[in-house]
Amino acid sequence: MNGAGNGQPTLGINGLGRIGKLSLWYHLDRDNFDRFVVNLGRPVGRSLGDVAQYLEKDSTYGSLCRYLYGHRAKPEIRVVDEERGLLDVYGKEVLVLREERDPARLPWREHGVRVVVDATGRFVDPGAESDGAPALRGHIDAGAKVVVQSSPFKAARKEAPLPDDAIMLINGINQQEYDPDRHRLVSAASCTTTALAHMLRPLLDRKLTANMITAGMSTIHAVTNSQPVLDAVPGAGAKDLRKSRGALDNIVITSTNAARALEPVMPEIARVGFMADSVRIPTSTTSLIILNLTLQGEMTADGNSLINRESINRIYQEAAEGEARGLVAYSEEQNVSSDLRGYDAAVVIEAVETHTRTGFVNVRLPEGCTLPEPYGEDADGVRIPVTHVKIFGWYDNEMGSYTHRLGELTEHVAARALG
Repeated sequence: MNGAGNGQPTLGINGLGRIGKLSLWYHLDRDNFDRFVVNLGRPVGRSLGDVAQYLEKDSTYGSLCRYLYGHRAKPEIRVVDEERGLLDVYGKEVLVLREERDPARLPWREHGVRVVVDATGRFVDPGAESDGAPALRGHIDAGAKVVVQSSPFKAARKEAPLPDDAIMLINGINQQEYDPDRHRLVSAASCTTTALAHMLRPLLDRKLTANMITAGMSTIHAVTNSQPVLDAVPGAGAKDLRKSRGALDNIVITSTNAARALEPVMPEIARVGFMADSVRIPTSTTSLIILNLTLQGEMTADGNSLINRESINRIYQEAAEGEARGLVAYSEEQNVSSDLRGYDAAVVIEAVETHTRTGFVNVRLPEGCTLPEPYGEDADGVRIPVTHVKIFGWYDNEMGSYTHRLGELTEHVAARALG
């Protein structure tokens, strides 16, 4: 790959909120980029030293030095040039931009940035052009070859087709579909969509559980920065008044597009009747997916269902040890949410809570229809075994599940785009 310094490329990061900051942490640890250009878009604090302190300390995950080197490590961030915004962060050059918010006006070309992670959450329409209003595509105009967006695409015009140069990817699911000659805008989906995809993939890939009839998902989700600490006045046109209530004092029922966002990544899910919702709770990170599935069952000769707690858990254990190693984790412990804070996996299956129940649906045939052998000419219906399955999956929605997958996807895209 082309770049400065030791031959590694320079990574641009637009936005230094939760995902932007933790993305920088991830890439500092993995050492696949030589330099970083980070855009804050505005002055921060009293000096560059305040930015350095923000980078080093984190209320949820502790300090950067411990993330990189363990509990004995000491901070190694120093200001090199206040005026230019240059930091030395554990031996890596990090240039901090503090002036411009419009992606099209950022100096990516000047600084040799070809790959950009946009972690602002503001520029989500892949079809919007950068002529006049700030837009995601502006990064391309400013010199980037490819942009990885840390949220799902959302077109301003509903049902607008995805542009030919845009694609949604989840690492470990469909990242191989990235085409460096075609794709300029890449969405890394969301934390919940990422975890849900990795819960569903092992089931869809196995004949025993592939025939899903319906699916429902609830995510018990940690708070995010979109929620106020205390009650706030709803914004103009706000449809969900609960989102303006204090995050520390409330359980908030809200919506999620995680199931709908899965369809571009896993097209086979479109045939499944899928419902999804979200419940925000007052914790800082680590969320839980409760996945309910209705599967067409298979029975043994003595009338027992082949889809049961043991077979479901065996599928996940096989995936965790095989094709999804490092992405799906399998646990038979009794975990609580803080146990999974920072855990490096897209999802952790809480196997002790897997449940199944099999019943029968009597399907009657329309008048004039008959069933072939062995049902007989007089049969007017058939009993179909149906199994309801409930599966619990933990995911560290900030770092361990989402930002690490985003980082891996960014590395994959950079290697293909710049190789």
